[in-house]
Amino acid sequence: MIRLFFAVLLATLGLALPAKAQSMLDGTFDDSIPTLQQVVGHEPGQRISSPEQALTYFEALAEAAPDRFRLVEYATSWEGRPLVYAVISSAENMARIDDVQADLQQLGNGTSPAQLANVLPVTWLAYGVHGDEISSTDAALALAYHLLASEGDALVDGIMDRSVVVIDPSQNPDGRARFVHSWRQVLGMVPFADRNVAGPDQPWPGGRFNHYLFDLNRDWFALTQPETRGKVAAVQAWQPVVLVDAHEMGGDETYFFPPSADPFNPHITTGQRQKQVLLGRNIASWMDRAGEPYFTREVFDAFYPGYGDTWPTLNGSIAMTFEQASARGLAWERKDGTLLTYADGVRNHFITTLATAQTVADNADLFLQDYAEYRRSAAAGEAGRGTYVIDLAQRTWNAEQLARRLAFQGIAVSRVNGPANACGRSYPMGYLAISRSQPAARLIRSLLDENVDLPADFIAAQEARRSADLPHELYDTTAWSVGLMSGLDVELCASAATGRAISAEAPMPDRADEPGAFGLAVRWTDSGQVRLVADALRQGFVGRSTDTAFTAGGREFPRGTVVFSRGDNPEGLDALAAHARTLGAETVALETGWVDTGPNLGSDKFARLMMPRVAMLWDDGISPLSAGSLRFTLEQRLGIPVAPIRTGTVAAADLVRYQVLLVPETYGALDSAVREAISGYAQGGGVVVVMGEALAGFSEGDDALFALVTETALGTEPEGEEETATQVAGEAIADEATYRETIASGAGQPDTLPGALLNTAIDSTVFLSAGYDDAAPVVFASGSTIHAPLARSEGSNVVRFADADSILASGYLWDENRRQMAFKPFMVSQTAGSGMAIGFTHDPSVRGYLDGLDLLLANAVLVAPARVR
Repeated sequence: MIRLFFAVLLATLGLALPAKAQSMLDGTFDDSIPTLQQVVGHEPGQRISSPEQALTYFEALAEAAPDRFRLVEYATSWEGRPLVYAVISSAENMARIDDVQADLQQLGNGTSPAQLANVLPVTWLAYGVHGDEISSTDAALALAYHLLASEGDALVDGIMDRSVVVIDPSQNPDGRARFVHSWRQVLGMVPFADRNVAGPDQPWPGGRFNHYLFDLNRDWFALTQPETRGKVAAVQAWQPVVLVDAHEMGGDETYFFPPSADPFNPHITTGQRQKQVLLGRNIASWMDRAGEPYFTREVFDAFYPGYGDTWPTLNGSIAMTFEQASARGLAWERKDGTLLTYADGVRNHFITTLATAQTVADNADLFLQDYAEYRRSAAAGEAGRGTYVIDLAQRTWNAEQLARRLAFQGIAVSRVNGPANACGRSYPMGYLAISRSQPAARLIRSLLDENVDLPADFIAAQEARRSADLPHELYDTTAWSVGLMSGLDVELCASAATGRAISAEAPMPDRADEPGAFGLAVRWTDSGQVRLVADALRQGFVGRSTDTAFTAGGREFPRGTVVFSRGDNPEGLDALAAHARTLGAETVALETGWVDTGPNLGSDKFARLMMPRVAMLWDDGISPLSAGSLRFTLEQRLGIPVAPIRTGTVAAADLVRYQVLLVPETYGALDSAVREAISGYAQGGGVVVVMGEALAGFSEGDDALFALVTETALGTEPEGEEETATQVAGEAIADEATYRETIASGAGQPDTLPGALLNTAIDSTVFLSAGYDDAAPVVFASGSTIHAPLARSEGSNVVRFADADSILASGYLWDENRRQMAFKPFMVSQTAGSGMAIGFTHDPSVRGYLDGLDLLLANAVLVAPARVR
């Protein structure tokens, strides 16, 4: 039977594929393999398949061709949707697929493929990590059908015989379901190609994000989301030599495939870059025959290791981002007057991913050999070049959690119990050891090195662009050192003893004392301590938090320590200690209320804690990413429930039910009624915590909560009233420097900071900085907004950036930003009537991976309400 995949299009729009595109997609197909039309009721590209329809179709394929198609569930989303991938190969290969997979693990250890009898290259094709980038999932369904149903097709036979193809059809089913639901809600008689109609104009928060509103294409090493954790484990189980992450971009674009843009992560090898060219050339030949325009080497770089292409590349794969212009529905009228259909996008992703599988199959030995060599040379190249040592005395819980995240990524981590010596110093509580000499060495260095340098020629080019008043070309952040982000003491030692290996699922070490005669204390030192206190308060325990350090029984207890006494809690402290052991949190037995130095429990230095009710602004005007990461950090890591209240409701809401109100980053100023309600809430005794760009809306007008002002760029003055004259005095422009000065904006913003990790200093007289007396936090900063410090009479600069010479902890910082950001605030607080306003100039919850800042958030959310009562 002859069947054309994409011949059935939108009859209501009078559309059809060009003959040149149809001709490469036809063929003879096996009637025993069900089509998408037969299973869910539409052809590929005719409708937007929901996650449920995609799963149903893959289940039908698994039933129809069990000898060539294995369906594997690898994760469950927050909303309970299964994430699956399909393993596809010839019947002969599938009969020995377990042996193939075992050999792939040996390949990942650097074993030559010549020594492996069952090894085959794996091409991993992943679709739809952003839920509203819709065409790729239907392309995945079409490709799976094509590989199983094609008869007498030499190209398909070669792919099936000489390789294994893994298809992950929907990496973000929650986001896709959100988009499909909103799109179907507004369907009428016919679809419209107008970009302003309701379909592509998605309601907040849009379908891009998962349930917790994370961008899953930034989460590969942070592993905060279940979709990512499942995917990373699955990829490691198959060691793919090539991985594709299929996306969409703006509808007025064309199609992007690699080679990637500069900058490349320096741990990506020349051989890997050459393989991108090899793969790209074949894709280009297919796209040329289809008559489809495309671009390469622009925009989409391979620097940040949290991407779906860079993380696998740093493990040895040739991983690539594909970007198709999005119809955001069934049709999109481009600005040039041409029409883009959903079927166009489905077809293009089908073509490029099929071409990728073809290149791997046609060069199977080359890809296998290069993958093994990458892994072997990574370990050999770092032999004798040191071991990372992480002090277990600082942020112990965070260090242990990082060890498990690294182990989850296939990195060998061990624990040396204390006291121990390494790096010429003592580690009383022991240390974690991560040798550089491992097959994952290049990923290890990308994550644990204090800095991953941008290529010098790329920096020079960006500085030249800035000199010419052009924007920089950095796509994402320049810093992500995981030790710094977790607030850890990491050193690279020439040699260090290694201890017992830590697995990803290893239980946390027991640090909990049984309660003493008086009670127990929870030292305010890491995220695990916050989680224990939050869990205790949620269960009805009463704790008391000190803003002054004390000593008792020969032990030191820092600011922020929470005491659970038997007087406040006659029952249940044994259960609390048991829970601490489950979490890996520390408790210290207190035999008496007497202290050697510092305040006693009855002092006003202690504040009585109860679980606060926390609300958050939600919906229109709020950044989904900020709202999602803030809610996730508080709920999932720290155990503090957050009630979302829509911005359209908050002015009429009974806010006095809540002790804390969170305002995530915003897009522009919130409605005046919203600001007035929030200001009144703070004046009445509430705690308002405001993030990033939202501060501007609360720093002016009658409803201002902060006396903050933003700064212009260095060397510029704020603009006064606009000139109204139609003529200006004549001026001779003598040189280019004068010309640049003439055309420059009079009150320019500081140049945009792509993202860097910055050192800080704290005000130790303020309870909000508790937990950071031994080491000030390293924070993340991006954007172009810089605030002047608060005057002492107005409030507190709780955390400020360090001086200009020491501000940069990791990444790249424009020189004028470095000089201007020095001593400027990161966290501020002001009284507001009976309440308190707390502001972060940069969101401390960004991407959920700055766990070193958790104590700042906890001070603002858990402790502040007790201090304003």
